[in-house]
Amino acid sequence: MTRSGPPARLILSVHAQGNIVKRDLDMRWVEQTVAAPELTAPDSADPTVTRAWRAIPERGGKMLRVAYRPVNGDILVITAFFDRGARR
Repeated sequence: MTRSGPPARLILSVHAQGNIVKRDLDMRWVEQTVAAPELTAPDSADPTVTRAWRAIPERGGKMLRVAYRPVNGDILVITAFFDRGARR
C-alpha cells in the first residue's frame, strides 16, 4: 500500500541538527541519503530505526550515514555523519 497525500517531511532531532552544523553537512546530502540510499540496514539496538548510507562525491566519495525513523507520516532524522568504517 502506498502512502497518499504530501511526501513525508524530514524532521531533524536536536542531535542531528548539531551534527549537520558541526560536521558541515549539506542538508541535500541528508535528504538524498534518506530518499535514495546505496545501502540500508535496521539498527541493531532499535528495529524502528533505519540506517542509510550514500557516497558523497563532493566529499571524495565518503559514505554519509543517516539514521532515521518514521514518526506520524514524517521522517525523524536521528543522526548524520560520515561513517569511516563504511565501504561501498
